Amino acid sequence: MSWLYLLLAGVFEIGWPVGLKMAQQPHQRWLGIAIAVGFMCISGLLLWLAQRQIPIGTAYAIWTSIGAVGTFAIGVMYYGDPSSLARYAGVALIIAGVVTLKLSQP
Repeated sequence: MSWLYLLLAGVFEIGWPVGLKMAQQPHQRWLGIAIAVGFMCISGLLLWLAQRQIPIGTAYAIWTSIGAVGTFAIGVMYYGDPSSLARYAGVALIIAGVVTLKLSQP
């Protein structure tokens, strides 16, 4: 169950930077801030639950990695963020690191 909490925490981690991006538009400012704060709270709670069984370093690295990779993807797909082979290679390295952490769990 802890791994499910961690996966969900990572997914909710994607929501708060997106909310902050939304808040940059004057007509969405308060909605974006509310989304960001809500997603932060849910993500933090789920991370806390996951850390009951998963070591803190592993949980934190995976949590932030899911958030970083997901936010990168949202940025490229919906916000016109730059896309290049080097940036995708960086994301692939993040994913490789997360897989290595998961596989090295006792």
